[in-house]
Amino acid sequence: MDNGYEKKGENIYFACRKKAAMYNEALNSRENAAELLGISTSTLANHELGITKNVPVDTVVLMADLYNCPELKNGYCKHECPIGRNLPLATEENGLQGITVKILNSLDDENVRTMKKSLLNIALDGKITEDEKDEFDRIVKTLDVLASAISELRMIAEKCGKR
Repeated sequence: MDNGYEKKGENIYFACRKKAAMYNEALNSRENAAELLGISTSTLANHELGITKNVPVDTVVLMADLYNCPELKNGYCKHECPIGRNLPLATEENGLQGITVKILNSLDDENVRTMKKSLLNIALDGKITEDEKDEFDRIVKTLDVLASAISELRMIAEKCGKR
């Protein structure tokens, strides 16, 4: 999150607060939002203007919950956390239709059956041999696409209050 990663050209923290303000008037002002978050107005301004290099994780969680914006948490994990950087996490929601297509395409019966057989053959001896590496990488990439789509679906569920 290099000085507050961006969403469509603006700082993600500012963009999420402004979007949330459409449903919660108190979030229209930085002062009210800061009070609800339990931080100073200047601290919130620093986060929203990208002045703060690393926004504290507890503040990100508070913002995500207050703004009903779970992509803040995923974005933090994907861009700030050295462990999360390599995980297939979605950092923005691209719509239920697109997510559904990605998931169902990944779970196509024939594709799953082929992948299952390949993975079983690779795992048979407990080792990934040189001639199996390309197929294994293809399987992992396919599963990463599925994991990212599931991550997106989880964000939608969280926004709907189902998580």
